[in-house]
Amino acid sequence: MDGFEIVGPSFVVTGNSANEMQQAAAGTRQQIAFYGSTPAYSGVLELHGWNDLQPQLNALSKQGKWVEMGDLITDEILNTFAVVGEPETIAPELTKRYGDVIQRLSFYAPYSSDQSRWAQVIADIKSV
Repeated sequence: MDGFEIVGPSFVVTGNSANEMQQAAAGTRQQIAFYGSTPAYSGVLELHGWNDLQPQLNALSKQGKWVEMGDLITDEILNTFAVVGEPETIAPELTKRYGDVIQRLSFYAPYSSDQSRWAQVIADIKSV
């Protein structure tokens, strides 16, 4: 792999309060559901044993039921595809999951959030 750098995005669900965490989880669930609704992601869901999820999500997407799609994303699914936790737990968990595989990481946080939170998370990652 000389001369190559592996870059990977990661969903991150975090917040400074229970309400912020709930909003972050809801936004991320909806984004995961959107991806899962496309046939291209059926293999990923099947790999984890969620064979029936893609057709359900796809049917709801055709009805424009975006919130309902997010409701199908369980905590298990959320935690499989996203790093979930208080801001101070994000850097250690990202390192645990990806530290020996990815040299560069981007956050995917499909929700409104306090920008100062991300500055601290980035500082924590740099210090690991």
